[in-house]
Amino acid sequence: MSYILKVVFVIIGTMIGAGFASGQEMYLFFYSYGVKGLFGILISSSILGFVTYKTFKIMEKHKISNYKEFIDILIKKHNKIKPVINTIINLFILITFFIMIAGFGAYFEQELGISSIIGSSILAVLTFIIFLTSVKGVVKANEILVPILIGFLIIIGCINLKEIHWLNLGNYLIKTNSSSFVLSAILYSSYNSILLIPVLLTLKNYIKNNKQILTIVAISTIIIIFLSFIIFFLLVRVDVDITKLEMPAVYVVSHLFNILQYAYGFVILGSIFTTTISLGTSFLQNTTKNKKSYTQIAIIMCITSVIVSQFGFSKLVSLLYPIFGYIGLLQILKLITVKN
Repeated sequence: MSYILKVVFVIIGTMIGAGFASGQEMYLFFYSYGVKGLFGILISSSILGFVTYKTFKIMEKHKISNYKEFIDILIKKHNKIKPVINTIINLFILITFFIMIAGFGAYFEQELGISSIIGSSILAVLTFIIFLTSVKGVVKANEILVPILIGFLIIIGCINLKEIHWLNLGNYLIKTNSSSFVLSAILYSSYNSILLIPVLLTLKNYIKNNKQILTIVAISTIIIIFLSFIIFFLLVRVDVDITKLEMPAVYVVSHLFNILQYAYGFVILGSIFTTTISLGTSFLQNTTKNKKSYTQIAIIMCITSVIVSQFGFSKLVSLLYPIFGYIGLLQILKLITVKN
């Protein structure tokens, strides 16, 4: 069971990054569709569960250990396309790594009044230290932090649910007749699959059999649905123009649940940290050939991330995530056609 939980915590740690815990992703992909967004959460979580299962089965059958080998399985022909796809995926992982660094800085600026560049620099240094420990350090960090993050979110979610007037819930939620909530849910799961698959491939030594895979998929999917609902209902309490907020969920906790402000601050920063180290490690494993190049690229990544973070967290999320969602959709379609 310990191996199962280790893997589940890495999956959750990868998923609940800056965009998730801050509420920015939840607003963009789900909450903006009103009640239909709740069905969108179920759709996207189910797709991600399928992606997790399929990836582990392919990894188990073909004994692959990196993303390049994974692409070779997905695309057996068109050898000229494979390097291009691999490059695009690695680019997205790197950009999302930058977005996590930006999110860390955004929290410092919005909630603590400290320059975002200071917050971004702190995370860049911390991630570099973890990079030097490779995959074991990532697993250990998630093993410690993720249960604490889940616990805090559950406490905050329960307190929030007690405060909501359920009979008037319809007045809280944004009204929409749009059916594009399905497309939005698919795009959310598809761009997350781009991030998730390379991380899953680093966990090959923790997967033993099909029963373990099914258990991991079931537990992680249920947790993601539960945590998504918690964030969704936090956004119900936003009493200002939500489009003007970098981190709407943080705004709610800070203004309505002052006693939990610092606890949620830990959730945000911890979530960003776990996602950042997972993504950074998978990028480094995909792009480096030896220990020397691993360290050199890690240094360049961390320095560059602080510079890129100054473009703004919410702008990076709203602009880049939907674009990469369409790219990830192609990957999911290929996964469906591959036999286990």
